[in-house]
Amino acid sequence: MSNLPQHLIGSILERLPIEDAVRTSILSKSWRHTWTTMIVLLFDKQFSKKTINDILTLHDGPVSKFNLHIPRIELDSFREVDQTMSLISRKSVQELVLANSNRCYELPSYVSSCSKLRNLELENCIFKPLVKFQVFSNLERLFLINIDFGVDSCGTLVTLPQLRSLSLIKCKNVYNFNIKASKFYSLIVFSCPDAMLLRLLDTPCLYLVALCFMEPFEDFVGVERMNLARLLSKLPKMEQLAMDGHFMKFLSAEKIPRWLPHALNSLRYMRLKYFQLSDLDQLHGVLCLLRNSPNLEGLWMVWRLREPQVMDYDVGPASNHLESSNCLDQTLNRLQTVQIEYFEGSRPELLFIKLLLAHSPSLEELIIKPSGTSSDAHERVNIAMDVTRFPRASPKAELIFLNPKP
Repeated sequence: MSNLPQHLIGSILERLPIEDAVRTSILSKSWRHTWTTMIVLLFDKQFSKKTINDILTLHDGPVSKFNLHIPRIELDSFREVDQTMSLISRKSVQELVLANSNRCYELPSYVSSCSKLRNLELENCIFKPLVKFQVFSNLERLFLINIDFGVDSCGTLVTLPQLRSLSLIKCKNVYNFNIKASKFYSLIVFSCPDAMLLRLLDTPCLYLVALCFMEPFEDFVGVERMNLARLLSKLPKMEQLAMDGHFMKFLSAEKIPRWLPHALNSLRYMRLKYFQLSDLDQLHGVLCLLRNSPNLEGLWMVWRLREPQVMDYDVGPASNHLESSNCLDQTLNRLQTVQIEYFEGSRPELLFIKLLLAHSPSLEELIIKPSGTSSDAHERVNIAMDVTRFPRASPKAELIFLNPKP
């Protein structure tokens, strides 16, 4: 192996556990310092902080990828972690992953020295002030879990000229987070109720958007309220949208309009999770999205299971609305594929499917996955027979019933 080109040796070492890569230094004199030129350093949960810093101190040259896990152990301070971040900030790192399973860690200021970063993943950290992000002029992907930006971040304008993907999961103090990013195309927001999306989404190229709360959220304090029309008006190039019922409920604080000021002409695929069609707010939201998406090609829906913590709505009002003559008043000319999961056979669910079949002249496939807890086999057969009798605008529409989803 010693005769292999250096880049191949380095590639082999990077695929070994880091402790084995370091141990190659005892093979021979020619291998003594080979590991010190590795450009990928991945430290798992088995490493002590001291060992990591010793390796970084001996390491010679740049590091393209650095992965550090802070375990859930008793720590007097993050002094050694600060030292690790100081050492890695001098290594021209391009990809930095910090997975913190301990208490919240405040990132030191010298992290902003990593100006060549292209991919940054942080978990359970305090990052303030937000203006520190300005130095990451090469950043392309930003993945943040449980990050607190601090109250001083209000109104901060962050310019990230190369940013393409942003994920915010359970982050705090995100309101007024205003990003200027001309190449920004993917946004994922999970359980960030104070994300001020009116400003966050002011970008021209965004085409993939996922907005979910994942659980009910009621107390929304200190931030301008967002509604569906205002949100969608900032997404002129959106091609894919994912949203859950909790987020739709949040957006329905103001009345959901039948028609938006601007149609969602770019929207091609929509994924709606954990919706409860018997809730009129969520139903109006779904119908608004369908009505204003003339070029929609694919629809994937997961309906919410009946669980003790989920409010049980009266199905009467939703059923009456779905049976009204002007319920949808829009032909879904390009809709080709629909998939529905956790189907239980309630009247609103059946009427919604009937509505889709009647308004989709290009439909090719409707896939239904029943809920495993909803009904017995005989009842599912009866429901399937009812659905097959619904009128179809598309003569080639195929109905596919799959086995119950557990």
